[in-house]
Amino acid sequence: MTLAADLLARARDAGVMVATAESCTGGMVAAAITDVAGSSAIFDRGFVTYTNAAKIAMLGVSPETLATHGAVSEDVAAQMATGALAHSQAIFAVSTTGIAGPGGSEHKPEGRVCFGIAGPRGCHTETVEFGAIGRDAVRRAATQHALSLMLDAITASR
Repeated sequence: MTLAADLLARARDAGVMVATAESCTGGMVAAAITDVAGSSAIFDRGFVTYTNAAKIAMLGVSPETLATHGAVSEDVAAQMATGALAHSQAIFAVSTTGIAGPGGSEHKPEGRVCFGIAGPRGCHTETVEFGAIGRDAVRRAATQHALSLMLDAITASR
């Protein structure tokens, strides 16, 4: 069984809806969830907010946070996840923001992805350094990690 199928089963058992707020994954987390038959029972909506303007307009990310920390930060990931909850019927929301590549900098290297997972117990963030493994591989790895975070959050809430 895939992570997305496990997530569907766990969320259905818990009676919860989920949402996504994505930047570097560009909708891949939402697509992974909705690839599973029956996902309409647990998936409320997904936000693809690739630009800072979209993060601000759709999720309520603070322009000051973006200016201070940059889009690739746990601060922005947290605001994206909590914004997805505020603008949906979901109980849990996951966010992704990072540098899939190519490129990056000394301070924000290629392969860095910040995640937020928001739910009834608040919001948790983390940063994963996937490394310069290529754009497609970073995006796929980030998608799987986001699904795993959501699955773990739902499991811990029970």
